Amino acid sequence: MKKEIDKKHRILILGASGFIGEALYKELCSYFRTYGTYRTDNYSFDKNKHYFQYDIEEDDIFEILDSIKPTIIISALRGNFSAQVIAHAHISEYLVVNNAKLIFLSSANVFDAYSKFPSYELDKTLSHSMYGHFKIKIENMLLRLPKKHVAIIRLPMVFGTQSPRIKEIKAFLQEGLLIEVFPNLIINVTTDTKVTQQIHYIINRNKSGVFHLGSRDLVHHDDFIKEIIETLGHFKPLFKNVYTTNEARYLAVLSKVNNLPKHLQLQSENIFKELKV
Repeated sequence: MKKEIDKKHRILILGASGFIGEALYKELCSYFRTYGTYRTDNYSFDKNKHYFQYDIEEDDIFEILDSIKPTIIISALRGNFSAQVIAHAHISEYLVVNNAKLIFLSSANVFDAYSKFPSYELDKTLSHSMYGHFKIKIENMLLRLPKKHVAIIRLPMVFGTQSPRIKEIKAFLQEGLLIEVFPNLIINVTTDTKVTQQIHYIINRNKSGVFHLGSRDLVHHDDFIKEIIETLGHFKPLFKNVYTTNEARYLAVLSKVNNLPKHLQLQSENIFKELKV
């Protein structure tokens, strides 16, 4: 039986041709009037009337916003950092005028200057990397808006059967190339499947604020990658151990304030089960 579309919301996914963006479109399109953007010419997107071509460096985001008039915008954009900052400034204006909400996909890298502990929702952000610094800049812009307009989603490493990370590991295995692992790096992880379910819940419950959507447990990067490879099949992988520090270093986003229901939480072992399917 076909699900009834929720006509209350019009959802626009910016970056819907990317790994997470496309997963979000597939999760939400049966429940909401859902639209997406893609950057480069692609026949499958061209013929989908719910997809709009958008080049962040050349196109004005206002044109797409005026055309679709979304009540919820999900930003999974990639590309030029400066252009993204400008686009999100324009989106911020749209949110307030149209009483809309932005769900912004951020990263654990907003904490990559801290190494002694995992990070929680209310911890102060600080980054040594260009990527983390850029995400912080947009987060700070959004946090100045009334809370009801914004949900910031901080993600750890995202895996899944079609994820770029898994595809890269498979390619390296087939070509006999060295796979980099970080023995001193302690992380948490997630999957595209779980992230899309969690964001669907945040939309349904009209949640705002900062969310850390990583696994509840922590893993060493090298152990986790080795276990993934065991899950993928019988290989004889070649590893390159990379030590950025002599001590254990954390890059993990754990939840303390905005916990989601237990059925929407995950452990790292859930990822191995998903990859076996």
